[in-house]
Amino acid sequence: QVQVVESGGGLVQAGASLTLSCAVSGSTFSRLTTGWFRQAPGKEREFVAAVPWSLRRTAYADSVKGRFLISRDNAKNTLDLQMNILKPEDTAVYYCAATYKAGSDYVSKWTYDYWGQGTQVTVSS
Repeated sequence: QVQVVESGGGLVQAGASLTLSCAVSGSTFSRLTTGWFRQAPGKEREFVAAVPWSLRRTAYADSVKGRFLISRDNAKNTLDLQMNILKPEDTAVYYCAATYKAGSDYVSKWTYDYWGQGTQVTVSS
């Protein structure tokens, strides 16, 4: 059974940095496509960033491109999201997600089979 656990959320001021971490157990991590999504109150869950199992091409939402960096460590079975120059509109619950599906649309939330419980990120102005 694949388990996904996020950590690292918190309350920060605008302009600050924060790093989220995701630990994945019960899996062949190197074969998982992994991503981060977020959901703000009253809004749909949206794509933030993803890195496929092949490590060939990372993807970012336009709203975070140039500010966020996704990385994974296959030896430690972890996925990180470094968030820089945070803005109040980045406030949301952030979710780590994973799937064994290959060749799928890895920016779509419907592709992912395994989800963490989420970690809250609040950016004050």
